[in-house]
Amino acid sequence: MKKAFSISEYIFYCIVTIFITFQLYLALIRPLDPMLQNTVHLLLALTVVFLVNPADKKQNKKWMKILDAPFYAGIIFLLYYIITEFPRLSTRVQYVDIVTNFDKISVAVCIIILLEAVRRTLGKVLFVFILFFIVYSWYGMHFPGILYFKGTNMRSFTETMLLGSGGIFGTPLYTSATSLFYFILFGSFFSQCGGGQLLIDFGMKFSSKSAGGPAKAAIISSGLMGMISGSAVANVSTTGVMTIPMMKKVGYQPHQAAAIEALASTGGQIMPPIMGVGAFIMAEMLGVPYKTVAFAAIIPALAYYGSVFFLVTFMAKKDAIDSNKEIVSIEIENPLLERAYLIIPALVLVVYIISGKSLMRSGILGIFAVLICNFFSRFYKNGKYYQNLNVVKNTAMDGVKQAANIAIPTAACGIIIGVVIQSGLATRFSNVIAQIGTSHLSIALIIAMFGCMLLGMALPTVAAYLVSNILFVPILIKLNVNPLSANMFVFYFGIMAQITPPVCLASYTAAGIAEADSLKTGFTGFMYALVAFLIPFVFVYNPEILLMGTTIQIVKATAILFFGTYLLAGSISGYLITPLNNVMRGILFVGAICMIAPETMTDIVGFVIGVCIMAIGVMKKKKSSIEIVEQI
Repeated sequence: MKKAFSISEYIFYCIVTIFITFQLYLALIRPLDPMLQNTVHLLLALTVVFLVNPADKKQNKKWMKILDAPFYAGIIFLLYYIITEFPRLSTRVQYVDIVTNFDKISVAVCIIILLEAVRRTLGKVLFVFILFFIVYSWYGMHFPGILYFKGTNMRSFTETMLLGSGGIFGTPLYTSATSLFYFILFGSFFSQCGGGQLLIDFGMKFSSKSAGGPAKAAIISSGLMGMISGSAVANVSTTGVMTIPMMKKVGYQPHQAAAIEALASTGGQIMPPIMGVGAFIMAEMLGVPYKTVAFAAIIPALAYYGSVFFLVTFMAKKDAIDSNKEIVSIEIENPLLERAYLIIPALVLVVYIISGKSLMRSGILGIFAVLICNFFSRFYKNGKYYQNLNVVKNTAMDGVKQAANIAIPTAACGIIIGVVIQSGLATRFSNVIAQIGTSHLSIALIIAMFGCMLLGMALPTVAAYLVSNILFVPILIKLNVNPLSANMFVFYFGIMAQITPPVCLASYTAAGIAEADSLKTGFTGFMYALVAFLIPFVFVYNPEILLMGTTIQIVKATAILFFGTYLLAGSISGYLITPLNNVMRGILFVGAICMIAPETMTDIVGFVIGVCIMAIGVMKKKKSSIEIVEQI
C-alpha cells in the first residue's frame, strides 16, 4: 500500500518542479534581468529551506507549524514586491532616485526571513556573525579605533542591501543562480546514477594490491569524487565508510586512517574540474571564465594529492603495512569496463567548460548526459519504469535541497559584504595590514592566513571565502600580489580549516567512522597536510604554478614543488628509501621547506640536502642487502 502524501509534501514537489523549471528557462531559453532572476532564485530557495526545515522538525509538535506562517507570508510579500516594483527598480539610479517606504519594509522582511533560514540550515554561528555586522552598521560610532563607523540610516541601508549590486542580491547570489545550482544538481545526478560509485570502485580497484593500498584507494576515490561533489564532509561520508575500515584492517591506526580520509576528501574542493562552490564565485569576482580558475588550480591540487600519496606509501613501507597481513580483497559487484560509459557525463561537462560554453549550459548538458547514459541501464531495467523514474524524482529533490542550502549562505554573506563596503572597514583594515606588509609581505600573508582559517573554522566554506575576499584580497593586491593568486590564497586557507583543529568537520566526521579520538585525528591530519599550508605561499611568490608564465618557468616551478613535497612527505613519515632517525627527519624537513620556498638559493640548499639523504638511504639499503646475502 502506497503512503499518502501530505499537503506539505505536495507543496514541496510543486516548489521543486517550479524551481527546476525556472532554472531550465534561464539556461535554455534566456536569462532575465539579474535583479529579477536573483530575487526569484532566492525566494524559491527560501521556500525549499522552510519546507525541509519546519519549525517543528526537532521537537515534533504540530502546533509549532504555525510559527512558519509569518515566513511564508513574508516570501509571498517579497514576490509581490519584486513583481510590482520591478519596472521601477530596473530603471532607477542608485543613490539618486528616492527610496520608498515599500522598499524599506521589503528589506526588513527579507533580512528577517534570511536570518531565520540561516539559523535553521547552518546553525547559530553564521547567524550571530551576520547579526553582529547588522548591529555594527547601525551602531559603528560606538566602536573604537579602526572599527569606528559613523553609522547608517534606513535609506542608505536599503540602498546597500536591497537595491544595490553589493548587498543581498549581489555577485554571490548571482553565481548561485547562474552556475552553482546546475553543478550541484549535476553532482547529485552523477553520484546517484552510478557515476559516483564507478569513481570509488576505480580508486579501489587500481590501488588495492600496492603498499598501503587501502589508503591509496581512499586518496584516489575521494579525489575523483571530490572533482564532482566538491564537499569534504560528503566525500568522507561516501567513501570513508568503505576505505577507513580497510585501512584499519591492514594496520593503519584508527586516527591515521581517519586523517588520511579527511585529507583526501578535503582536497576535492581544490581539485578541478568542479572544485568547491567558492571557485565559481571566485571566477565571478575576478571577472574571468571559470576554466581559468580551474586550470590554475591543477598543479597545486596535484601537489596536494601527490604529497598525501607519497606519505601513505612511505608510512606503509616504514611500518611494513600489508607485508605480513592478508591483502584486503576488494569485491566490486560489476566489472568497471561494463560501467565505463557512466563517466561520459563528467567528460561532457569538462569539454563544454573548456570550450567556453556558459556554466549553466554546461551543467544542463551534463545532467542530460547522465540521464541519457542511464536510460537503458536504470530506467528500462526489467520494464520497471515507475520505480526507476522515482530515482530521477528523488535525485532531483536532493539536488534542489543542496542548491537551496548553498543559496542561503551566499545571499546572507551579501549582508556582510554590504556592511563592510559601506562602512569602509575593508579599506581601513587593509591599510593597517598593508603598512605592515609594505616591507614584509610574508607578515601580511601570515595575518591573512590566520584570518582566513579562523573564518573557515566558524563559517561554511563559501561564506568563509566571501568574507575573506572582502577583507584580505584587496590588501594582497595592494601589495602587488596577482589577483588570481590572492583569491586562491584565501580560498585555500578557508578550505584548510576543514582539517585544522580545534574545528575540523571533515576530520571529526572521519574520526566518527574510524571510532578514533577526534582531536588526535585533527592534529594528525594537520601534520599530514602540511604541504597544503605551504603551497599558497608558493603561488603568491611564484605564480608559475598557477600556469602564469612561460612553459619553461611552469615546468621548472612544478618540478621544484613536487620534489619539495616528496621530501616533506619523507620527513613527516620518517622514511625515505630507508627509515630515518629523528635527526635525519629534522634535516630533511629543513631541506623540504627550502625546496618549497620560492627562492633560487633555498632551492639549491634543499636540493642538496634531499639528494644527500637519498644517497645515504641508497647506501644503507645496499649495505643491508649485502648483509642479508652474506647471512644466507
